[in-house]
Amino acid sequence: MTEHIVALGYQTNWWSILTSPFMRNALLGGTIVALAAGLIGYFIVVRQTAFAAHALAHIGLPGATGAVLLGLPVTFGLGVFCVGGALVIGYFGKRAAEREVITGTVLSFALGLGLFFNSLATKSSSTMTNVLFGNLLAISYGQLLTFGGLLMVLAVCIAFIFRPLLFSSVNPAVAEAKGVPLRALSITFMVLLGITVTMAVQAVGSLLLFALVVTPAATAITLTPRPGRAMLISGAISVGSVWAGLAVSAMFNVPPSFVIVTIVCVVWLGVWLNNRRQRIVPRVPDNSAPLLQRPAMSEPPKASPSPTL
Repeated sequence: MTEHIVALGYQTNWWSILTSPFMRNALLGGTIVALAAGLIGYFIVVRQTAFAAHALAHIGLPGATGAVLLGLPVTFGLGVFCVGGALVIGYFGKRAAEREVITGTVLSFALGLGLFFNSLATKSSSTMTNVLFGNLLAISYGQLLTFGGLLMVLAVCIAFIFRPLLFSSVNPAVAEAKGVPLRALSITFMVLLGITVTMAVQAVGSLLLFALVVTPAATAITLTPRPGRAMLISGAISVGSVWAGLAVSAMFNVPPSFVIVTIVCVVWLGVWLNNRRQRIVPRVPDNSAPLLQRPAMSEPPKASPSPTL
């Protein structure tokens, strides 16, 4: 027990750890993932697709284990299953009620397939651990190039469909009446979400992905109603949490995913409590003000007697 506590103690060589090559890769990869989460997270909250985002992270699990089984890169397997699941959910789940049902169905099938692949591959236990909890410190230079290209694709697509996507997210009924292609936008958005999940799973894992992708966006929406400003704030919270998480990880030898998620949740809780405190305004009676008295009811005028003939 004492040895474990000492292992989590302060490390005096934390600066050399931060400047090491693997930590630089982690910093760049985490920044790219955080920026992608800031771009897509706002629409996840507005479109109420948080469950789909969480499910896609688990849908990628059989892709990772299957890639190990076939000797392929884990990122490739994650991407194929995340984007494939996103296509199915986006096509059949145009509306919220349909989306919840199809998401749960695809998620159940993917989890069963992942367990089957894991039973076949004897070397996939570490891969499953990395997918579930993330391994930001193991990001390679090749993954950085892949993440950078995916971020550019994500940014260009979001900029191209920003207005119709926002319109269909806020008021889908009116958008459909105006001729906005809801199904095409749903499929496109879900594919972009699948790309983001593919990157984010390798940073914080599928179990903790919700905190990095959704929580900063929810915090930003609490602070401002403007979409552009909310996306900037969401990205700033995500990037700041990643940087601080890596620094704390180097100082105290703790997993960076845990620290990143903790910082994001603490920021959200602080903003939520402050917003709740501002909405509750105590009403203190002013004793110096005169009491308003109810005006007396005036008597109705008496009817004049009718003239006698």
